[in-house]
Amino acid sequence: MLSYLAAVIAGLAILIWSADKFVEGAAAMARLLGVSVMIIGITIVGFGTSAPEIVVSIIAVLDNTPDIAIGNALGSNIANIGLILGVTAILAPIPVAGRLFKTEYPLLLLATVVMAWCLYDLTLDIVDGFALLGLLALSLGYLIREHRRNPGAYAHEEHESAEMVHDLKMPAALGWLLLGLILLVSSSKLLVWGASGIATALGVSDLVIGLTVIALGTSLPELAASIASLRKGAPDLAIGNIIGSNLFNSLAVIGLPALLTTFTIDPSARSRDLLVAIGFTLLLLLMSRFPGGPVRWITRLKGIILFVGFVMYQLYLYYQVAMA
Repeated sequence: MLSYLAAVIAGLAILIWSADKFVEGAAAMARLLGVSVMIIGITIVGFGTSAPEIVVSIIAVLDNTPDIAIGNALGSNIANIGLILGVTAILAPIPVAGRLFKTEYPLLLLATVVMAWCLYDLTLDIVDGFALLGLLALSLGYLIREHRRNPGAYAHEEHESAEMVHDLKMPAALGWLLLGLILLVSSSKLLVWGASGIATALGVSDLVIGLTVIALGTSLPELAASIASLRKGAPDLAIGNIIGSNLFNSLAVIGLPALLTTFTIDPSARSRDLLVAIGFTLLLLLMSRFPGGPVRWITRLKGIILFVGFVMYQLYLYYQVAMA
């Protein structure tokens, strides 16, 4: 049991560090190859905060523990909104940019609907994978087009992306990229092995482990990004990071494993956790839109509601495990 716990802790630590180095190397290579900072921000930054979830899910499916993958995706979406955005709003109210209602919010809602449709029959296959990843490609293309049409609306993202592009030479950039990728895969393998071992030892399902320990652990990059946005005096970045990460979670974290193999999922994922993820997504939309006015805010009270909702969900999972 202790070895499994140590594997989870070590796996999470290496996972977060290697994801950061992987993104650093990828961003530097993009700069050296002449890719604009804007494209780096929309693609690499978005992928970077979801890289732990993506790699963990692929490893979990290949290790024949697909419920860890699904729990990881749904649990991360729930944690991003309920825990991370909730705590961020409690620390500092978050202004909601008007452009979110024209671009990111509709895309997130569409991604959530398509994800729910793919999960409804409790089986994921290559058709579902192509549908999810196809929508991701279209979404990224749409965001890049909107950025080019109205670059002023994305000034914060441009500044954030410029800060992450380090002045690395090509050998160093390639080295960090390869090292980060190797460590991402190996640490994810270690994390899944440890989590699966804990689940077996405690008699807990892989789905619950994915929804709790792994989902919270792989959401650490989003937490770091949200805290950094507060330190930079730009709390509105937090909501953009969360929406972008949930977009990748819904489409890439579930879509990529489905391309590799066909697998079934625990019915509880559809009847319980998918509904909770949809509920948090709709709640975020309502909180962002109402009340109306020239400037909309996710206030501290709304942050408390999100956080309490997340805690209640975790307690419900604990109660179900205890009663099993």
